[in-house]
Amino acid sequence: MHQPPENNQPKTSREEDVAKKSMRENIIRIALTSEARQRLTNIRMVKPDIARIIEEYVIQLAQSGKLNKTIDDEQLKEILGSLQERKKEFKIRWI
Repeated sequence: MHQPPENNQPKTSREEDVAKKSMRENIIRIALTSEARQRLTNIRMVKPDIARIIEEYVIQLAQSGKLNKTIDDEQLKEILGSLQERKKEFKIRWI
């Protein structure tokens, strides 16, 4: 028997996900030096949520045209430092 192609939607979605991931990787590869990419890989192993935030930030800079040159390791450290400062800001409420 011939089965109807009901499963086309998930396949298309997977293909779109693969295309988006590929685009993200290309932008990161162009926007970061090899040392900065290595640091981002190390961060991803320990704190994947922080790595994702950094990737989003770099991609937004690149897509908006605000990225004038490749981000090196020192600049990536500064970005990471600014994220950590924001993350440490918390309030304790006594009940």
